[in-house]
Amino acid sequence: MSIATAQLTNSSEPSKSGNLLTADGVPLKTSLAVAKRQRRNTALLLVAPLFLFILVTFFIPIISMLVRSVENHVVGDVLIQTVPALSSWDETTGELPDEAVYAALAADFKKAFEDKTAGSVGRRLNYDQPGFSSLFRKTNRKARKLEAPFKEGFIEIHKDWGDVDMWRVLKRESDDFTSSYYLAALDYSYTPLGEVEKNDAKQQIYLKLYGRTLWMSLLITVLCLILAYPISYLLSTLPTKTSNLLMILVLLPFWTSLLVRTSAWIALLQRQGVINDLLVWIGFVAEEDRLAMIHNATGTIVTMTHVLLPFMVLPLYSVMKTIPPSYMRAARSLGANPFTAFVRVYMPNTVPGIGAGAILVFIISIGYYITPALVGGQSGTLISNFIAYHLSQSLNWGLAAALGAILLAVVLVLYIIYDKIVGIDNMKMG
Repeated sequence: MSIATAQLTNSSEPSKSGNLLTADGVPLKTSLAVAKRQRRNTALLLVAPLFLFILVTFFIPIISMLVRSVENHVVGDVLIQTVPALSSWDETTGELPDEAVYAALAADFKKAFEDKTAGSVGRRLNYDQPGFSSLFRKTNRKARKLEAPFKEGFIEIHKDWGDVDMWRVLKRESDDFTSSYYLAALDYSYTPLGEVEKNDAKQQIYLKLYGRTLWMSLLITVLCLILAYPISYLLSTLPTKTSNLLMILVLLPFWTSLLVRTSAWIALLQRQGVINDLLVWIGFVAEEDRLAMIHNATGTIVTMTHVLLPFMVLPLYSVMKTIPPSYMRAARSLGANPFTAFVRVYMPNTVPGIGAGAILVFIISIGYYITPALVGGQSGTLISNFIAYHLSQSLNWGLAAALGAILLAVVLVLYIIYDKIVGIDNMKMG
């Protein structure tokens, strides 16, 4: 009971109706409710800055990504007369739109030429049907001079304006929302008639990238666990002075730039690098058979394992440090040999640290893109590298958002499965 509550209780006296009153005559129940509300408001004010920070840096970007993966307002915002005119056109007949649609298109191109917005529509439609970008660029230069009949004029400017399939794509992608980005992210696409079909084998890249990202992230997590477990055990059992010195060596990579560490691995792993020179010197490989360990999956796995290893060591060490040494002595005194005591007594107590380190390394590795971009080559790139490519080079932000949203969904599903099998409540950092 708080001091304020105690004072209220001590100074309370019964009223004529039998209810307890405070010294100022306010019912005790009301005073307690006011005090509780004040404490709650104070707590909310204290956490408000943290909540706003999480909202701005976490939730708003995710919501923006989810919205961008389905929004499709570019066509409707620029072709403001063409889109309503197309709504009455039946694309299943195989006939071109009537003259009114072409007239509306001419008016929109004249407005787009003044606003310099025609190129954005061409780029957007080019994601679904190659050729739209050049079509809109060529038409934008000449459409403002067109006069009736507009249909013949547009076809004369570019023959694709007489292609029914191009009009079908334009009509389908004129809605405010689209599923084209998600279909492309799953290696599917629309046919001109609007049916969903799987892409050709040569164009199916994203599902393979998702699979590669998952298994490489899992492999890196397992390798980090195998390497970090004995290191953490050694750190937790050594005297404090020695373990602190070794802990500095574990944390030393954090004091070095990631690019420097990655560049160092490039020097070590390349065909003319230090490791290959050592293998040739000891006769393990011949001079002409030097190993290819860089710009492939091997380079990505080795480098990322080194980079992420401290993230596995720290949770394991913090948990192992809390395990009393008496557990092992008690197991030995009851007849267990050292191996049995370690496996059946010590290791189960380290499961929370294993869980924390594993989920930390896996989540970081599944979204890593700097290291794979530098050392991964063609076989070592992850899905995050293609997300970065669409954001910075192809400028297909809708597809990048769809790829990111699918990756987020996969991580959430794996998180739920992990919670069912291991249990998030059993995970701790020490």
